[in-house]
Amino acid sequence: MSRSVSSQRVSRFGTTVFSEFSALAQKHGAVNLGQGFPDFDGPEVVKEAARRAIHDGVNQYAMSTGARDLRVAIAEHSARFHGQTVDPDTMVTVTSGATEAILDVILGLVDPGDEVIAFEPFYDSYDANITFVGATARWVPLRPPDAAHAQWWFDWDDLRAAFTPRTRLLILNTPHNPTGKVFTREELERIGALCAEHDVKVLSDEVYEHITFTPARHVRPATVPSLADRTVTVSSGGKTFSLTGWKVGWVIAPPPLRDAIQRAHQFVTFATASPFQAAMAAALRLPDSYFDGLSAAYAARRERLLAGLRDAGLKAHVPEGSYFILTDISGLGFADDVAFCRHLVSEVGVAAIPPSVFYGPEHRHLGHGLARFAFCKTDAVLDEAVRRLRAKLGSGR
Repeated sequence: MSRSVSSQRVSRFGTTVFSEFSALAQKHGAVNLGQGFPDFDGPEVVKEAARRAIHDGVNQYAMSTGARDLRVAIAEHSARFHGQTVDPDTMVTVTSGATEAILDVILGLVDPGDEVIAFEPFYDSYDANITFVGATARWVPLRPPDAAHAQWWFDWDDLRAAFTPRTRLLILNTPHNPTGKVFTREELERIGALCAEHDVKVLSDEVYEHITFTPARHVRPATVPSLADRTVTVSSGGKTFSLTGWKVGWVIAPPPLRDAIQRAHQFVTFATASPFQAAMAAALRLPDSYFDGLSAAYAARRERLLAGLRDAGLKAHVPEGSYFILTDISGLGFADDVAFCRHLVSEVGVAAIPPSVFYGPEHRHLGHGLARFAFCKTDAVLDEAVRRLRAKLGSGR
């Protein structure tokens, strides 16, 4: 055959780094702190709600926009935690996870030849989805903490320069994967002013909205006045309720934007699993104590892994949110982050993710001195990972 089997839009994408390193972890019997999913289940009451929905016959197609009770629960949740007024009938679409929601947003709002601004390192589906629609990515690098900046930061001149007459969309991820940066209200206001000046819409990916650490506080971009009419909020229940396999996400947007996104969604998956939608409505209505406990539990896991990484001789950047830690590996003598992570999984018995894959070609070198560890694991798993790291990288090396 002389004709390529793969279409051009997928030809440059190989197996995801998550699949690659999870397979390596299994091969070498490594503790997997790579892929970001919990190794524990969510609340029993939520699982029981799913079982009850199945038993009660909630097993056929839901409305394409989502089961109304879930849309109402999403609106209630937005009011309770963000002070945001949401019309469940005109502003919400339920999707098969946040990953589908991101694709729907880009399909619905971006044309071939448009440009999309996003911060890097980035969640890997951003790059793929921008490519799928025939648009061009304009990457703005986040920089690690330094003497002048307590947290990850970006150069405002870099961001301004990324806007052109072809810019259609800007992607925010707050709390940010993988840096753990939580964008401040001041930053969001300035970003909003730039987007208003250039008439650019915003996709705000907030799947870690309930995993932040004091004193950081998550501010929903759609509640900032300059962003309110132009922002599409994407979130999901996977991270908040430790039920990533259910793949229930949602979009919240002003009606004209929601309608454009819904037009894409109806031909991507049409509808999301009905019993899980019923259960997710129950999850979003859990008492405040659940959400406070979630943040506190992750704060304890964060401290557990931070201490272990430091004892192993790794300089760790303290995340403000999400459940990832980036470490500085630049002085350890490895060619790059991929070489370090391959050594880590095969020789130390711990899997991490090389972050250079989350950068565009121009700035890929910025990830070569970093490694990403996930702490969404049980204490026993974290302790075993720390034991191995200390033994092979720390004083026991």
